[in-house]
Amino acid sequence: MTNSTNIRWKRSEVPEELTWDLTDLFPNDEAWEIELNNIVKDIATVTTYKGKMHESSVNFLACLTNYEKLLTRLVIVSTYASLKQSADSSDPINQANAAKTASFQAKISAELSFVKSEILQMDDNLIASFFNEQQELLPFQNFLNEILAMKPFTFSPETEQVLAALSETHNAPYMIYNRSKLVDMQFQSIEDENGQLLPMSFALYEDRYELEPNTTIRRKAYDSFVTTLKHYKNTFASVYATEVKTQVTLANLRNYPSVTKMLLQPQQVTEKMYHNQLDVIKNELAPHMQKFARLKKQVLGLDRLKFCDLKAPLDPEYTPKVSFAEASEMILAALSVMGDEYVEIMEKGLTERWVDLADNIGKSTGAFCSSPYGKHPYILITWADSLRSAFVLAHELGHAGHLFLAGKNQRFINTRPSTYFIEAPSTLNELLLANHLLAKTTDKRMRRTIILQLLGTYYHNFVTHLLEGEFQRRVYEWVEAGNPLTEINLTKFKGDILKEFWGNEVEIDEGAALTWMRQPHYYMGLYPYTYSAGLTVATAVAKKIQLEGKSVANNWLKVLQAGGTLKPLDLIKMAGIDMSQQTPIKEAVAYVGSLVDELVASYQ
Repeated sequence: MTNSTNIRWKRSEVPEELTWDLTDLFPNDEAWEIELNNIVKDIATVTTYKGKMHESSVNFLACLTNYEKLLTRLVIVSTYASLKQSADSSDPINQANAAKTASFQAKISAELSFVKSEILQMDDNLIASFFNEQQELLPFQNFLNEILAMKPFTFSPETEQVLAALSETHNAPYMIYNRSKLVDMQFQSIEDENGQLLPMSFALYEDRYELEPNTTIRRKAYDSFVTTLKHYKNTFASVYATEVKTQVTLANLRNYPSVTKMLLQPQQVTEKMYHNQLDVIKNELAPHMQKFARLKKQVLGLDRLKFCDLKAPLDPEYTPKVSFAEASEMILAALSVMGDEYVEIMEKGLTERWVDLADNIGKSTGAFCSSPYGKHPYILITWADSLRSAFVLAHELGHAGHLFLAGKNQRFINTRPSTYFIEAPSTLNELLLANHLLAKTTDKRMRRTIILQLLGTYYHNFVTHLLEGEFQRRVYEWVEAGNPLTEINLTKFKGDILKEFWGNEVEIDEGAALTWMRQPHYYMGLYPYTYSAGLTVATAVAKKIQLEGKSVANNWLKVLQAGGTLKPLDLIKMAGIDMSQQTPIKEAVAYVGSLVDELVASYQ
C-alpha cells in the first residue's frame, strides 16, 4: 500500500489505486478550463438583475436561483483546481491553475457582490411581500437571514464590490504560507542507528515520525524539523501578522465591537459558547493530561519528557500494522449501527477512489475531506499503515458522510452547517470505531492501544487545536490593544500557553513554542477551537448511542441531513444536547480523565 523505499514518489510515479479519481469532476484540465470560461460567460445570467432585484418578486427569485446555480458550478471548478494543487503543489501547472482559479474567484466575487448589497438595501417589508408571492423563495430564507444579520456592519455596495475584488489579495497570506510550507521548505534526511538515511518531509514528520517508537529517531526527526522551521520563522510571522492585521482592521472599519465578534458571526455562535470551550477545557483538562504525561515519561523510561515525545507510543513493541483494506473493514463494521444508507456511502468512499493515500513530493500535509455539491466527496490522507491512520480515515469519512447526506437532502444554499458543528460527525465516527474495537477485545495491550488512539483524538481536538484557539484569542487581544505582532511575540504566546497547560511535566523548548508555524487553520478565522466543540458533541452522542442504541443513530442521521438549515445550537439540540451550557464540555473532559485513569491503572 505504501512506498516501501526511502525515496518519495513524484506524483507521476504514484500507482493509480493510491490516488483519488478526479475524472468524476472533470475528465481532464482542458474540460475544466472550458467550464471555467463558460462560468465567466454565464455571470450575465445573474448580473442582468443588477439594480433590478427590488422591482418584482419574479426578478428577485430569478436572480437568487441563477446565483445559486452559478455558485454550485464554481465550487466544482475550484474544488478540482484545489485538489490537484493539494495532491502535488510542486507541479507548475497545478500552481498556475490554482492561481488562475483564485483570480477567477475574485472576479466572480466582485461581479456578484451586488446580490448581497442590494438585499441589504431593500426594505424588510418588500422582501416579506416577495416571499408571500413566490413560494419558491422559501429555501432561500436562511441565506437571507444571514445576510440581513450583517446589515449593521455592511459598507456601501460600491465599497463591498471593491473589497470583493480584493479577495485574492486578502487571501494572499494563506497562499504564501501554504506555498512556503509545501514547496520551499526542505528538510535534512536523518540517520538511523545503522547509518541508513531516512527521508524527511512536513507530512512524514507529522504523520510518521511524531509517532515513531524509537526515541533516537523521533528526536532526530524533531531536530531536523525544527531546524527548518527556524529558517522561516520571521517570514511566517510577517505573513501571519498581515492576516491578523487585516481581520482586526476590517472589524474596526465595519464597527464590530471586536474582531472576535466579527469572526464568530458567520459561525452563528455566541461569545459565551466560544469562551466556554476555551476556558473549561484549557483549565480542567490540564491535570488529566499532566497525569498522562507523567505516565508516558515513566513507561518510556525517559529522564525528561520533551514536547516531541508526547505522541510516542506507550507500548513501542506493540504497534499493530493496519492496512487500508483492514481499516476499511474495521470502519464499516463499527459504523453498522448508523444503518444501511450511511454504510453504503462509506463503502463507496472506500472502494471507488474517493481517497488519496500516497505520500508524494508536493502533497499537502495532514488530512481533509472536500465535498463539492452534486459530486461525491474527496479525502486526502497520507497512509502510514497504522491504527492512527484508520482513525484519521474514519474521521474524514465522517465529514464525507455528513456532507453527502446534507447535499442529498438540501439545496446547495442550505448544505453546510456552521463550522462550530462541522467536526461533530467526523469525530463521532472515531468514537464509534474505538467503542467497536474495545468491545471486541479483552487483550490488555490491544485495549491500551485503542485507548491511546482515543486519547490521540482528544489530544488533537482538546489539546492541539484547543490550545491553538487559546493562542488566537491572545493574539487578537494583543493586536487589538495596539501592539505589534512579531516572531518573538508569537513564539512567547505559544510557549507560555504550552507551559501553563503542561506545567513541569513536559519540557517546552523553542521547537515546541514554534508550533504556531505548523497549522494553516490560523488563516481560516476562529476555526481551531471548533474542533473541541465538535468533539464535545460527538462525545455526548456516542455515549447516548451506547446507552440507547439505534434510535439515537437514526436521530443523528436526521441531524446530518438537516445540513445548514439550522443554527448550530438548534441543530445540536436536535441530538438532545445543549451547548449553551458548560455541562457537555465538563462531561467530555471527565470522560478523557477516565481514559487516562484506566490507562494508568493498566500499568499498576
